[in-house]
Amino acid sequence: MQTGTMAQKRRVYRQSDSDLVFKSDGNAPNGMSDYQNSAGKKLSASPLYNASLPPETRPEDRTYVFRLRDLPNEQKPREKLLKNGPTALSIAELVAIILNVGTRREDVLAMSRRLLKEYGDSVIVAQKDPAKVGELLDIPIGKACQLVACFELGRRLFRPADARRPVTIRTASQVYEYLKDMRDLPKEHLRGLYLDSRYRLIHDELISIGTLTSNIVHPREVFRPALEYSAAAVILAHNHPSGIAKPSDADLAITLQVIKAGKVLGIDLLDHVIVAKNKYESVPAEY
Repeated sequence: MQTGTMAQKRRVYRQSDSDLVFKSDGNAPNGMSDYQNSAGKKLSASPLYNASLPPETRPEDRTYVFRLRDLPNEQKPREKLLKNGPTALSIAELVAIILNVGTRREDVLAMSRRLLKEYGDSVIVAQKDPAKVGELLDIPIGKACQLVACFELGRRLFRPADARRPVTIRTASQVYEYLKDMRDLPKEHLRGLYLDSRYRLIHDELISIGTLTSNIVHPREVFRPALEYSAAAVILAHNHPSGIAKPSDADLAITLQVIKAGKVLGIDLLDHVIVAKNKYESVPAEY
């Protein structure tokens, strides 16, 4: 409604501040408004948001991203740590403090939550190669170094009383129990369990992340840790986020390929276990 010569003004959002203008829509039909850019050039009519308009003619809704700096001080990880101590923080908040800052595309707290959600805390803690951590987790190498150094300090300074007790794995059910952290992961993770001649676990390696194919999983990636840690045997395991434990044709092809390479190296592949939400299954092959 107009009062005298003054007309109701509406704000029109453009791609840049220079295109943000106000234009009278007193005579504009159906929620349409003529507008001008900062140079004064008249542009064609553009629809203001109107639910009655077809979806293809509506302007895109703006998405508001809630970033760490937008949080109240009492909810920011460092401030919470100073006020309440480390026990008051979640694992994601503790990781965010280690990483310190995010990247241009990802806030540090969002990055921490993504890492834990997609890859699992035990997988991150076990990794010792910063280059591999950076590649697998899609984070800068500097942040990968921070994580590896932090968890290495934890391993050296804090060792539970039963840490010296070796883990022995002889059956697929023991593999399933040991790898229970993989059951809820949203992506496929291929893990290698490296054993000595008495079936004691000497190393646990995250080999790859993503859908398994024979082109992605090469035997050298499987057996490199075996040679490094002088393992006598290997057990492979990967999860199926779908919850279906039945091995696929690709799973069988990879297993046969690794068995063949292991015979050349003299390192046995004992099993390849598929981990699902509430069940497990071994890939059928002559090991």
